[in-house]
Amino acid sequence: MAANQTQSPPRGFIAEWSVTFILLLFGTTTLAQAFVIPSGSMEDTLLVGDHLLVDKLAYAPHDNATGHLLPYSDVKRGDIIVFRYPIDIRQTFVKRVIGLPGDRIHLENRQLFLNGHKLDEPYVAYKAPPSPYADNFPAAPAYLSSIYPPAQKMLGENVQNGDVVVPPDHYFAMGDNRDNSSDSRYWGFVPRENIIGKPLLIFWSYDAPTADLVGYSADHFLDLAKNFFFKTRWDRELKLVRGYPVQ
Repeated sequence: MAANQTQSPPRGFIAEWSVTFILLLFGTTTLAQAFVIPSGSMEDTLLVGDHLLVDKLAYAPHDNATGHLLPYSDVKRGDIIVFRYPIDIRQTFVKRVIGLPGDRIHLENRQLFLNGHKLDEPYVAYKAPPSPYADNFPAAPAYLSSIYPPAQKMLGENVQNGDVVVPPDHYFAMGDNRDNSSDSRYWGFVPRENIIGKPLLIFWSYDAPTADLVGYSADHFLDLAKNFFFKTRWDRELKLVRGYPVQ
């Protein structure tokens, strides 16, 4: 009997690790979530290979009594948000909020206008030749065939006097790398319920191609084994991710 008892894990040990696992699972699904930047759409604010810790308690849920008790906040212009891609909610995107419900937005020759005034956007990067659609938005109907149906609907129903008007419970989001960003110009508004949270910090940054970061292939793990210390961007470790006060 004594031999059998020593071979069985102590009940206290099992209970302790079970509770730890539950708390970790709760924390990663309810409080925070890891997210890796797979594309250059937010350069140079966020780089391909930046690994983010996302605060999932940042924004107050609608009609939730706990919103008055916990440190929630409203989504603000200039916030960087992580959200479920409206075209395919299995995918997660990160962009900057440009327009809140009721805001009027248009671009002229890459210059963004919000509610009638020109914006100063020090975070924006342009890395390709101008686009007749993306840089002069909303553009003529001739470009409707090259964008997703929600964006077509947006241009058909939410344009007034040359501005896109953001509807209730929706947001207009754009990438900082305006020439290389699939954003609200191409697939429409971000519904409020799609927003997961906002990034807190970069906990690790590794210089790897998009294909490795999306698929986590065997080659990626071999690369990590050989080049972890050389390709880790040590200057970005624990760097806070902050929004910009867009007014």
